[in-house]
Amino acid sequence: MALALTACGRFTVMPPPEGEPVVLKPAELATTWTDANGGTLALKQDGTFIADKVCLAVGWYDSLAWSGTGTWEQGSNKKQSFVGVTFDADHPEVRGREPDVYAALRQGKVLKLWAAVGDPDNDYPNCVLTSPAS
Repeated sequence: MALALTACGRFTVMPPPEGEPVVLKPAELATTWTDANGGTLALKQDGTFIADKVCLAVGWYDSLAWSGTGTWEQGSNKKQSFVGVTFDADHPEVRGREPDVYAALRQGKVLKLWAAVGDPDNDYPNCVLTSPAS
């Protein structure tokens, strides 16, 4: 029975990274965020950003490293902030300029922005950006 269920797909998707959902002020978001491979996403207070080989989640694709400039916006619900980025130019491998939205977490003194990567039936690591909490 377990083998038959496993063959039909996973029971769950990759869990989010460790941390608690958090609502952040724009000033807390306007900093440089770094991914595990040294890519950076510098969110500026004027609503623009500069990305240098930062991990992104783009639909069902694997995580992509993307460099460029664009604009960012913050949204939130009562428990968590979300950051959407829009690049000035399309990614060469993917049609479009808007990757999946990052969700905000706090783990101790570390702030995180993260997005799930790829097909949930595979064990792709999440795209996680970190910044020290203020």
